[in-house]
Amino acid sequence: MKSASSASARVLLAAAAIAFAGLVSGCTTSSTLDPTAAAMATTYPSALPVEFRRQDVTDPTGEAPGTIVIDTASKYLYLVEANGRAVRYGVGVGKEGFGWNGEAKVGAKQEWPDWVPPPEMLQRRPELPLRMSGGPENPLGARAMYLYRDGKDTLYRIHGTNEPLTIGKAMSSGCIRMINFDVTDLYERVPVGAKVVVR
Repeated sequence: MKSASSASARVLLAAAAIAFAGLVSGCTTSSTLDPTAAAMATTYPSALPVEFRRQDVTDPTGEAPGTIVIDTASKYLYLVEANGRAVRYGVGVGKEGFGWNGEAKVGAKQEWPDWVPPPEMLQRRPELPLRMSGGPENPLGARAMYLYRDGKDTLYRIHGTNEPLTIGKAMSSGCIRMINFDVTDLYERVPVGAKVVVR
């Protein structure tokens, strides 16, 4: 009897985690992936189109090596490399009314970051928690790079996600989301101070 009630509790917790992850990320999706499994995955989900999987490409940006360029229309993030090459990643971008563009710098980086919704988001969504500890259920995913302009936090981030099927879509509250193992790859390649261009 005890094991049945323990199993029921685990099922309820898993369902609550899935619902909560969708709620805090500001997205509605039809994803049925378990957020913990999705957060820890090391391969792309089969349903993710090939064009949104990491690829080495000819650099289309014209920016200096080391620059991150986010093409919000195409939903690609490029890390410019030497010799006319770039690493292209698929990303999720801000839904209409929440997108932005311009230049910034990576002002800070964090592994498995805590999530603190900004006051503006809490005004729109008062049901959100004031803080959520880092981990697989956290909507910021495995890594976050905090974007600064003129020395101030823009409140926009390049971060992971436990909802990989949102990559290639405009669904976030303005941040740039990546599959966790892709954001980890980018995080390891990019220093604090790197230039970020959002187009």
